[in-house]
Amino acid sequence: MMFKKHAILAATLALAAMSSQAHDLWFKPSSTVLSKADWVTIDAAVSNDVFFFNHRPLGLESVAVSAPDGSAVEMKNVAKGELRSVFDFKAEKTGTYRVTMLMNGVMGGYKDASGQPKRLRGTAEEILKQIPADAKDVRITENVRRMETFVSVGKPSTVAVTGKGLELKPVTHPNDLVSTEEARFAFLLDGKPAADLEVELVADGIRYRDGVNALKLKTDAQGVLKVKFPRPGLYWLSADSKDSKTSVPQAKERHLAYVATLEVLP
Repeated sequence: MMFKKHAILAATLALAAMSSQAHDLWFKPSSTVLSKADWVTIDAAVSNDVFFFNHRPLGLESVAVSAPDGSAVEMKNVAKGELRSVFDFKAEKTGTYRVTMLMNGVMGGYKDASGQPKRLRGTAEEILKQIPADAKDVRITENVRRMETFVSVGKPSTVAVTGKGLELKPVTHPNDLVSTEEARFAFLLDGKPAADLEVELVADGIRYRDGVNALKLKTDAQGVLKVKFPRPGLYWLSADSKDSKTSVPQAKERHLAYVATLEVLP
């Protein structure tokens, strides 16, 4: 039963990685800055437009909430609707809570003996079993995605990094953003500065304006991004990269992505 659950999760993550190529994944917190202990509600979805429920709910199998000390926080009232998923958690300790979704999947394809294209999905082990001996043009890609948002009670605390994949290392704390001041974020790729990384920022309210109006920026040689937010509100931050440093021997390419929801105050 446990093996079956892991297989289903791996397939879900691989599918999410492929779906994300055409749709946006995001968290939308009810609050990111609290003066005292309180409940926080998180909406989560996969959509055609950021922060607008118009496609399908996000699977929550690989979502976790951590307290300022790194301990796990229980997700309450978890529900999955037709267009969004939702859950609550109680932010009680002073410091920064982190809502994180980690997706590590493998996807690919090949052509069978008759030249018909076939799609592969699942764990690396499962994918290798699906490839026949006479397969041609075999392509296997590793996908590594991190998505997160932050909630602070009282004074924000340090946001730790793991040194794995594409990550944000705050210079300006993500719960200390104001529209009148420049913010700085350092991006790391496997613990090293991600120089010349393309980063996109999209403000909430796409439904009520003529275009997406995304901010497209790049990190400097030290992997630092400097940004002056045009107005207060929620922002969807997205960055992606690719290289050949795969953890799956059969994969020739690794796709990495980082997504965060940030709230900018007046």
